[in-house]
Amino acid sequence: MFYLDVRGRPAPQGSKRGVARFRGTGADRQVVGISQIEMSPHVKDWRGDIKKAAEARIAETGHTVLDGPIRVRMVFTVYKPASRPKRRRTWPTSMPDLSKLCRAAEDALTAAGVWRDDARVVEYTRLAKVFPDEDPDALPVPGVRIWVDLVTEEGLADAG
Repeated sequence: MFYLDVRGRPAPQGSKRGVARFRGTGADRQVVGISQIEMSPHVKDWRGDIKKAAEARIAETGHTVLDGPIRVRMVFTVYKPASRPKRRRTWPTSMPDLSKLCRAAEDALTAAGVWRDDARVVEYTRLAKVFPDEDPDALPVPGVRIWVDLVTEEGLADAG
């Protein structure tokens, strides 16, 4: 099993906006291309944080690249707004989207060499977005906890 805690600001990946490139001025101005850029200005740094932490963990543990059916658990801890109740559990039901947080983490884990490709992921045992200290798997500050392991015949029997 590969386990990783990454502290930082979780940022979503996937929402993009188009930016046109022009040539000429005035009436002669023409669109020569459109680029897609990430809506979140923080996603590049967030993927870099995950990649760096994963590479350090790989060096520390001697982890080898996983190449087979993979089971993953990810719990994202996000900032809790000051307007939310302090004495009872609440849920982060606003942006960012959980699936987009997951996408950024998957790409960073692929770049770090945790697994051969995120297409190898066949099961998520848990994919959650929580506030600090309001869940057993939550971090005390924003970030993500990730567990990754290969699915085996024994593991399938245990899960069933």
